[in-house]
Amino acid sequence: MRTDGELATDAIRATDATAATAATTAAWSDPPVRWSLIVPLKPLALAKSRLSAAADALLRPRLALAFALDTVAAALASPAVADVSVVTDDPAAAAGLAALGARIVPDSPGAGLNAALAHGARTVRSLRPGAPLAALNADLPALRPGELARVLTRASAFPRAFLTDAAGIGTTLLTAAPGSELQPTFGGPSRCRHLASGAVEIVLDGVDSVRQDVDTGADLAAAFALGVGPRTAERWAAGARAV
Repeated sequence: MRTDGELATDAIRATDATAATAATTAAWSDPPVRWSLIVPLKPLALAKSRLSAAADALLRPRLALAFALDTVAAALASPAVADVSVVTDDPAAAAGLAALGARIVPDSPGAGLNAALAHGARTVRSLRPGAPLAALNADLPALRPGELARVLTRASAFPRAFLTDAAGIGTTLLTAAPGSELQPTFGGPSRCRHLASGAVEIVLDGVDSVRQDVDTGADLAAAFALGVGPRTAERWAAGARAV
């Protein structure tokens, strides 16, 4: 695992990586299908407890917000994405994400991750009945719009599909075509559950940024190696201090 100093050095390169992302995205023409994304976000005070070895209790919720902001900003910049809905009851997160252009859906079920995603899917389908849906993790700070577009384009061939995380155990993205239900079973070894549910696993090279979620210090180092978004880079450089 990288030291704090090495991670800080990687943060300096984040702006260059973001600029490269913009150039890659510009090369994409609009795909034939544009997706409605659903991003679940738990209250920030409860987020990212497994990062305790790399970040203290003050920094962790601020990192969680930075991750979500970079994830949603990259998703909204993807040519394959029509809109992003964030299911959350956290007022600070809601304000920041709404300012980016996300639709905020209150987590009225209050019954955990999968219930929040199912509620978000119902809300989106009530507004856009024919929408293809994709549930996306909120902790993908290195997300590249073009890589997300590639994954969604591949997913459009199937009624339901998913992308496993970098560890090959969990899931970072689950899709449902128009007329199909999302049926999310995120959490822990969700790859096996999504396979068992009939969803097709998406296998693509060169989409590491869509697979690299952040739960641990090692995950965070891997995300920095890919090149994180500007909000995550700024927050890590500032630590727990206000920015």
